[in-house]
Amino acid sequence: ADVIVGLRIQKERIEQQNMPSTEAYFKEYGLDTLAVAKASPDVMIMHPGPINRGTEIESLVADSKQSYILNQVKNGIPMRMAIIDILLGK
Repeated sequence: ADVIVGLRIQKERIEQQNMPSTEAYFKEYGLDTLAVAKASPDVMIMHPGPINRGTEIESLVADSKQSYILNQVKNGIPMRMAIIDILLGK
């Protein structure tokens, strides 16, 4: 993989639905260093934020040089604003 995009789970839904515990979720679906090692050496790791460390993504991965999470979150609002302006013809 050249890009890995994680998605945020809503922890409050784990308790309301028939979902596994956060530990079981991470074991099954979480992004850890072992999974990243299988990707391209210069893989981009993205996530819309906010991240749930230890549930969706391991801290070592979230804080790695391959992580673009903070950039993605920082640029998310200006990007959406620009897209809306374009759609509205401004």
